[in-house]
Amino acid sequence: MATHTASFESGLAHLRAAGVSLVLDLSGGTLPRVVHWGGDLGALGARELEAVRLAQSPQPIGFSVDGPVQVAVLPEQSAGWLGTPGLVGNRAGTAFSTAFRVTETHVTGTEDAAGGRVVVRAADEGAGLRLELLIELTASGLVRQRASVTNRGAAPFAVEAVNLTLPVPAVATELLDFTGRHLRERSPQRTAFTHGLRVRENRTGRTGYDSAYLLVAGTAGFGNRSGEVWGVHTAWSGNHRTFAERTFHSVSLLGSGELLLSGEGLLAPGDTYTTPWQYGSYGTGLDELSARFHRHLRSRPHHPTSPRPVVVNTWEAVYFDHDLDRLRQLADAAAAVGAERFVLDDGWFGSRRDDRRGLGDWYVSDEVWPDGLGPLTDHVTGLGMQFGIWVEPEMINEDSDLARAHPEWIMATGDRLPGRARSQQVLNLGIPEAYAYILERLDDLLTTYPVSYLKWDHNRDLVEAGHQITGRAGVHEQTLATYRLMDELRRRHPGVEIESCSSGGGRVDLGILERTDRVWVSDCIDALERQSIQRWTNALIPLELMGTHVGSGASHTTERRHPIDFRAGTALFGHFGIEWDLTKAEPEDVARLAEWVTLYKELRPLLHTGTAVHADHPDPAYQLHGVVAEDGSEAVYALVATATSALYPTGPVRLPGLRPDATYQVRPQAPGDVPDGNAHHWGAALPWWTADGVRLSGRALQVAGLQAPVLYPERLVLIRATRVD
Repeated sequence: MATHTASFESGLAHLRAAGVSLVLDLSGGTLPRVVHWGGDLGALGARELEAVRLAQSPQPIGFSVDGPVQVAVLPEQSAGWLGTPGLVGNRAGTAFSTAFRVTETHVTGTEDAAGGRVVVRAADEGAGLRLELLIELTASGLVRQRASVTNRGAAPFAVEAVNLTLPVPAVATELLDFTGRHLRERSPQRTAFTHGLRVRENRTGRTGYDSAYLLVAGTAGFGNRSGEVWGVHTAWSGNHRTFAERTFHSVSLLGSGELLLSGEGLLAPGDTYTTPWQYGSYGTGLDELSARFHRHLRSRPHHPTSPRPVVVNTWEAVYFDHDLDRLRQLADAAAAVGAERFVLDDGWFGSRRDDRRGLGDWYVSDEVWPDGLGPLTDHVTGLGMQFGIWVEPEMINEDSDLARAHPEWIMATGDRLPGRARSQQVLNLGIPEAYAYILERLDDLLTTYPVSYLKWDHNRDLVEAGHQITGRAGVHEQTLATYRLMDELRRRHPGVEIESCSSGGGRVDLGILERTDRVWVSDCIDALERQSIQRWTNALIPLELMGTHVGSGASHTTERRHPIDFRAGTALFGHFGIEWDLTKAEPEDVARLAEWVTLYKELRPLLHTGTAVHADHPDPAYQLHGVVAEDGSEAVYALVATATSALYPTGPVRLPGLRPDATYQVRPQAPGDVPDGNAHHWGAALPWWTADGVRLSGRALQVAGLQAPVLYPERLVLIRATRVD
């Protein structure tokens, strides 16, 4: 019999928060069904809620079952649902279809419009299974849910998939998801939301470049600031599956779950499988959908709150050339421009003089560092900077002392090694001895040296990733072991921050961000490419968790050349850093970089707490994005020309996110205040582009906008808005 800790009548629970309502039908002893997920319905009494359910009830059409088809958050064929099932599994070929009956229901937090939680426990006695569903509405208006399946039978039960779903209304006719590759992560793609199943599967053993990232359904033509949108994200750093499904039942669903490899979900009697968290966000426009994720992440107790330090990373400056005098000079140059964290990248350990050997031998190299890392760490910390270091704990080179001592620690199918990638194999952290070795080596590194930051890399996909001795697949176990390893290191060294790097942006998800402090957005720091990569990373991740660096004049990955203002102005919107041999940079560029560092330090309280906004500008050659303070007191925007415009000059740009009834002083922001288009060189000044700027209401700036300056392609300027009323 159902029990509850907060009042809900007629089997309906109404959770509200931040302009979102989630209405769940908990009646009838079957699994929860979503009656409404979307805009806030207001405070509703029992009769009004019952009317909502009545109004949303589908017309019975027969064929699969008589009566309406009940589509739960974990859909079951026993309810007549013939789409993607919620639980896929069997007990030696039997119990392939479940009919769970609810045994307990707990609802909390339904009265104060600040979110809440529903816990449902159910059983299928015939199948020998127990199920627990946890559904939450967070204070930021995010829905999140997960499921746990327990085998209560006397024989093993094979779980093949557990898919959780959230319905979206029929008005959602377009889909947005993401594809990508190394150096071009999170590339958006749109498709029609048509009848049938659109599935995105990731089998790389990490979040992956070509993952859905976010799967968004929305009304026709939805944009950054317009249209209703619903999106889901799977908080998991291993294999996963995301899908959108529309069926003849007039049901549209967004769903996701872990993609279990064959045999990974085999439950012995008494064992439990728990899914990753699935997150769902609703909003008017993509900016509101994203803001819910950002506010949720910022509300976590462990979210970084100290000012995000200016980082200098050594990779593109020195690569494997670890010379103490050269690195000291680089540290001096970094400190001179205002850097606050110095990160030593790959090449400091074992025989690691190139990328073909030494992974796994996590001992400071006597060859390169005969006196240890102390001389460098002392120099860096003496300059007032934090010291960070690169590691890749989950990987191993066959040419390493570790592989020679423990070849059985390499992940494989049992009778052959997978093909190498980057000359690497994967170290099986599911083996307790391998896990203990890595934990001991990293713990020793963090204990011996003043390391405050780990750049944690992961440079290959997991191919045929199994246990050599048993031959069983091991991606699921490897992912959980990595989480445990990070969690244990942070427990032992609570002041250490971790960056998730995975050949750039190959491991960016809310699962890894539960134990890391930022993500490396991409190995490509070409500022033009980064405009798109950073924008779409920001669709899920707030700016303070995004590593955004200034590279040298010629990009190391594309050979494009950009002026310092475009490179630094692009890196400004994130966790700012430098990936450049400053000892060889032109003096004028170094001086200009120092100005941008100063601006970043001034603006980071705004950039890292405010609301990210993106204008829906009609000219595809121009983009405008920015950050508005939560209280509307100030904002900063970047106007970016990514190409040559067909309009000359381009039209006005609107500044989104400001308080409509407030008055703002709007002016160019140095050092991003130089509009270097042809008109500027001809002496044709833009009338309002002066030190005083112009004073307008937030409503006027959002509705009428400001004439944009003409820019050369691949240039940007900054606009600052300060409330003055």
